[in-house]
Amino acid sequence: MSETMKCPCCSGKTYEECCSPVIKGTRKAATPEELMRARYSAYTQAEIDFIIDSTHPDQRNASDRKDLQAWAETSQWLGLNILKTEDGPDENTGFVEFIASYNEQGVVRRDHHEYSEFRKVDGEWFFYDGKIVAPVPFVRQKPKVGPNDPCPCGSGKKYKKCCGK
Repeated sequence: MSETMKCPCCSGKTYEECCSPVIKGTRKAATPEELMRARYSAYTQAEIDFIIDSTHPDQRNASDRKDLQAWAETSQWLGLNILKTEDGPDENTGFVEFIASYNEQGVVRRDHHEYSEFRKVDGEWFFYDGKIVAPVPFVRQKPKVGPNDPCPCGSGKKYKKCCGK
């Protein structure tokens, strides 16, 4: 990736001034959000070493390098949307809710919606764990109008003969 191109994490900055220094190890992520952005950018560049190294030491055994590599390389990464960040119960814990959008194998669009926990160890932030956020079910505000019900527009006709055509 060209260092002067826009950063994949959608921060609006260039890759060189945003995620590249964190991924290359020339500086540490200052916040959980910054680490989340760098991890997303690392997926777009298939920087698997960084993804594993930025995972909390207690959680690294759960990472499968081959699976991470395959996911990173077979996905077309479309963007990152940070929904919210929260401080944890102490200054060594933080949370980031995000949606990472990608095309799986270039075909099926996916939105990976996750609530991630980050923990600081010796002054450095690490990804600790993430939980998938379930989609919110659609709840109809008004009762559904059946085809033989009176049309809600007030015409006096059945819905199917009026606005339901």
